[in-house]
Amino acid sequence: MRQIKQKIYQLKSAGKDAFMRVGIGQDSHRFDFDDKEKKLVLGGVIFEGHAPLKGNSDADVILHSITNAISGVTCVNILGEISDKMCFEENIKDSSYYVKEAMKYLGDSRIIHLSISIECKTPKISPKIPEIRKNLSNLLNIPENCIGITATTGEGLTDFGKGLGIQVFSCITVSP
Repeated sequence: MRQIKQKIYQLKSAGKDAFMRVGIGQDSHRFDFDDKEKKLVLGGVIFEGHAPLKGNSDADVILHSITNAISGVTCVNILGEISDKMCFEENIKDSSYYVKEAMKYLGDSRIIHLSISIECKTPKISPKIPEIRKNLSNLLNIPENCIGITATTGEGLTDFGKGLGIQVFSCITVSP
């Protein structure tokens, strides 16, 4: 215990926060069954043959949830005014740019773990989990084995489990 207190004191003396931080993010979108041009994108991965999600951007609920989780750590909200400027004024629709923008506010801190929970009836997420993990690993610069992804239908108790949209919760751990 004494060694831990000494290490905390050393870090504080050096002007560093000695504690890890945790951020929780959520996002949800309804399907747009009328849009035949837009693609369904989840975690930066295209799901062919499925209705896209409604939204001004690509409506990638996984990346939006991660962006919100990072905002929970940095206290800088990206989705809203900043993402609207990027989307409407700079025509940036790719949600990976919102994640990259959020990460700028982490400073010297880095994401060390990400856990994602997805609720939807369709599409089936499990077959694409390896591809999503690989994409998120590259985007966040963390190993694939530090990214956990689960998916559920929630027994059809919500609109997401009934097939009307997708909801995602993300939890990140950030190290100083």
